[in-house]
Amino acid sequence: MRWLCAILTALLAALQYPLWLGKGGWLRAWDVNRQLQQQKESNRALEVRNAGLDAEVRDLKQGYDAIEERARFELGMIRQGEIFIQIPENLPTQSTASQKP
Repeated sequence: MRWLCAILTALLAALQYPLWLGKGGWLRAWDVNRQLQQQKESNRALEVRNAGLDAEVRDLKQGYDAIEERARFELGMIRQGEIFIQIPENLPTQSTASQKP
């Protein structure tokens, strides 16, 4: 009877091995599903980036406003006859200790 129990236990373990650790087992399926979810998230981020780039390309092809805006902010260009005035955002402040009456 013990031999029969040991043989059945070994047979059960041999049948479970492919289910859990084999090429198409549960662990492999779980890992592939996890990789699929990561790839879908990556694809969503790339689709958003591509949509923004596509909109920018269409804007550059259709109008001169985008070209002018890029020339002003990225290249520092101004129109002929314009006067460029730059106001710094962080003005240096004088400390109150140095201002004695």
